[in-house]
Amino acid sequence: MKKTLIVAAVSALAAGGALAQSSVTVYGRLNLSVESQKNISVDGTQVVLQNSASRIGFKGTEDLGGGLKANFIIEHGFSPDTGAGASPFWGRQSEVNLAGAFGMVRLGNFTSEAYYATADYISMHNHDTGTSEDKLYAYLGRNGNKIAYRTPEFIKGLTAEAAISLSEGAVGQTRTYDGAINYAAGPLQLGFGLERNNGNEQYAIRGLYEMGPVILGAYFQMHKDKTLGDRNVYRFSAAYNVGASEFHFNFGKSDEFDKLNNSDATQYTVGYNYNLSKRTKVYAFYTAVDNGDAFSYFGATNRAGKALDSSSFAVGVRHNF
Repeated sequence: MKKTLIVAAVSALAAGGALAQSSVTVYGRLNLSVESQKNISVDGTQVVLQNSASRIGFKGTEDLGGGLKANFIIEHGFSPDTGAGASPFWGRQSEVNLAGAFGMVRLGNFTSEAYYATADYISMHNHDTGTSEDKLYAYLGRNGNKIAYRTPEFIKGLTAEAAISLSEGAVGQTRTYDGAINYAAGPLQLGFGLERNNGNEQYAIRGLYEMGPVILGAYFQMHKDKTLGDRNVYRFSAAYNVGASEFHFNFGKSDEFDKLNNSDATQYTVGYNYNLSKRTKVYAFYTAVDNGDAFSYFGATNRAGKALDSSSFAVGVRHNF
């Protein structure tokens, strides 16, 4: 009898474990740099300890059988230099989704896939964070109260996603829409993204090509602002990877808004990364934004309200876990 009960108990435990097939992963990034900044938060030069999108997150998945999976991601941003947390606490991402042969349905708070398909994809240096991030790209998506659907691959390497952020009756808040298409064929990767938010629109295309140690990327964006008018944004990026070293360069340009003279701008970044391991790297970069007098994409303004050019020289360390 005892043997029978033991065998039954072991069988029940084994069956329960097989049915669960779930896992939770803790991940994150700490990214800090010492920077000499000019005309960024103040009119003048200062030395700061700069946080660049440090975060901690939890993601999990459960195999429900029949090819169906339930997944979640919650991610919190914080500043390692002060210990302060971002608000709201899970503001970086908080979603639950169901995935299967039909694709994926997502609910919650998450970044627009239009951004990932275009600007983020070619921002190879420092993950498009901190003072060297792309300051010219028009991000119009609203991350909260969001419903999205991602297709399975139509053909190998081709997927699409569409999303809507609900207004939920909030005063002055409208529904926003975003969508993306991604295609990967060996060394060539292409993307398209669009966003619509309260009468403002943006459309962008992206291309990236890998040639051994050399990676070249570019995007073109059309931005329609209901107040300032239309403008075009361009960006080119290049990376050369050899051994533990990475050499990065990118250049971006925004045309004037057609209703605001002297609102054009340029930005460029040169950077060097050295990988101490697969998870840890040290880096240095110089980035600069040349604003038109009438509009500041990044940086301070002087007492007369004129937009000032800004720049930063940084040395930092980034650790992923």
